[in-house]
Amino acid sequence: MPRKLNPTLKFVTEGLKIKGYSLFDLIHGLFYSKFTYQYIGIGTGNHPLSKTFQSIFAFFYAILNPNQTKRVKLSFSNNSIQFADTYHGKVVPISAAKQLVSVNKEIRIENLEHVIPYQKARDLILLEPTHIGVIDCPCRVSRKNPCLPMDVCIIVGEPFVGMILEYHPKRARKISQNEALQILEDEEARGHVHHAFFKDAMLERFYAICNCCSCCCGAMHAHQNGTPMLASSGYLAVVDEELCIGCAECMDMCQFDAISNPGNIASINFIACMGCGVCTSHCKQDAISLIPNPSKGMPLELDSLMRTIDNTY
Repeated sequence: MPRKLNPTLKFVTEGLKIKGYSLFDLIHGLFYSKFTYQYIGIGTGNHPLSKTFQSIFAFFYAILNPNQTKRVKLSFSNNSIQFADTYHGKVVPISAAKQLVSVNKEIRIENLEHVIPYQKARDLILLEPTHIGVIDCPCRVSRKNPCLPMDVCIIVGEPFVGMILEYHPKRARKISQNEALQILEDEEARGHVHHAFFKDAMLERFYAICNCCSCCCGAMHAHQNGTPMLASSGYLAVVDEELCIGCAECMDMCQFDAISNPGNIASINFIACMGCGVCTSHCKQDAISLIPNPSKGMPLELDSLMRTIDNTY
């Protein structure tokens, strides 16, 4: 029986299999995994050495990527499409998020350009998908008065789960699929948004579901400041005006400020709406629903993607 690799060696081994995965990507991924809280603190500007480390990061990036003409900063506020291409989230309604933590077989779906509208990190590869972990949210940890609870970032599959348990034993723990489902439901009840995160340095693929609030989340702050780090779910919220009673609870819950209440009827801002579905789950009148909207992109619905693959062969 072959000896199982430890998570770090497994990460390196997986990285070496990826065409175009550079030495910088490998070092970057290991650094990000080992020093997650410092990395996110620097990226959000909440670390005292943020500017210094951003300059160091850019320096080494230039050395290890001599053919790259544009500089990249380790900063969520860097208004750069190039930066967003390397690290980004896909908004997913709770139904889609639940699918990602309920997988019981290994999955490999590559080059999801019709779903993930970025140049890099758009593969959905789940190895040992029943291995799930939860880690204290690095964005919340970096804030002075964060939303609670902290342990809401769900890591899916290997080698990622093994790495957070090895590197962050006091902040991470292994959980069951049912526990992951409960975290998603609890965060939905708090009005928080589910994002499937992809990163070039994390083997160029999906690795986590973050449950985000606009007050703490670095990616949401970047989105608000013009860095396109978040892609729409592919859905749009629509209001049934006959059912809406103008209570404005949906407006209070919307993390993207996409709902107004003129004339005591909820109104959706088409451009701002990311199709997260939080408003639908908090409308007691069932006056809001999500509908597919191709102009917003294609949904990351694992069940649908798997059916497409099955029908192809």
